[in-house]
Amino acid sequence: MRADHRHELKTNELADWLMHLPDWLRENRNSLIGTAAVVVIVVAVYFWIFYHRNIAAARSQVRLTNLVTQLPRQKADIAQAMAQKSDQSYLLIDLAKDLQDFAQSADSREMSALALIERGDTLRSELHYRSGEVSQEELTKQLAQAQASYEQAFQKAENVPALAGTAQLGLGLCEEELGNVAKAKEIYRAITENAAYDGTTAKAAAALRLTSADDYQGKVVFKPAPPQPPQASAPTIQLTPGQAGSPVVIPVPVGPNPAPAPAPAPAGEAPKTDNAPAPTAPAPAPAPAPAPTGETPKTDSAPAPAPSTTPAPAPEANPSTGG
Repeated sequence: MRADHRHELKTNELADWLMHLPDWLRENRNSLIGTAAVVVIVVAVYFWIFYHRNIAAARSQVRLTNLVTQLPRQKADIAQAMAQKSDQSYLLIDLAKDLQDFAQSADSREMSALALIERGDTLRSELHYRSGEVSQEELTKQLAQAQASYEQAFQKAENVPALAGTAQLGLGLCEEELGNVAKAKEIYRAITENAAYDGTTAKAAAALRLTSADDYQGKVVFKPAPPQPPQASAPTIQLTPGQAGSPVVIPVPVGPNPAPAPAPAPAGEAPKTDNAPAPTAPAPAPAPAPAPTGETPKTDSAPAPAPSTTPAPAPEANPSTGG
């Protein structure tokens, strides 16, 4: 068969199929609609899964980050309130409940485990930051709740060394705070000997607690504070109704203040005074001795000049005037 003849046959088949296409669509209309519906559903499911795994996971991460960062902030706020003699440790109980709710609703096992670990740390911190005395019953009950959180976190993140080691470390801390130091050391030793935890902070912390656990067995007793001195109260003045509105006149002395009376001097001594002695008048000069007869008495002052007896010259006559 020649090539041109084969091409002509294919063209005729295509034209025939296009001619019968409307009839075929009418006959298979239901099947086509069903197929299109299945395709749309598959695409919608794919996008829903993509949204749930990415967008919803991002929102969960943001929420968990906010919850985790609240613990150090609330610790600082509680410590500041303790300085002002105010107990706000109850805020940590509310945070522990929020972490538990997140752990129950989270789809990711890793995020759920982290929330449970933070819940255990929060419950333990509340006991340390409480201002009042914690009874043994309350201590045992709350630490049991923290242990349950750590155990659940370990089961969820057993294949994640960082989270699993941290959960085991929390279990050891709970045993140590309950007074079971020997059991706590066993947990710490198991963490340090596990090669899967190499390079994790939990292994380093467990090694440190293993060497220092014995230092915290003794009880610390603080010396009582010294009693505060009594504060002086302000004086109060009580006035009768008649004295409340009447002015008070205080006489003020006029003139110089009188000098204090001198103390009596011992017998045989002149009284001493603080005032300087009054100045005495100068002694009069001695009278000069009388001079002998015929002599002029001498004085210290120079004699006064005697008056002149020579008459003054008469004025000359003026020749230009007559007489």
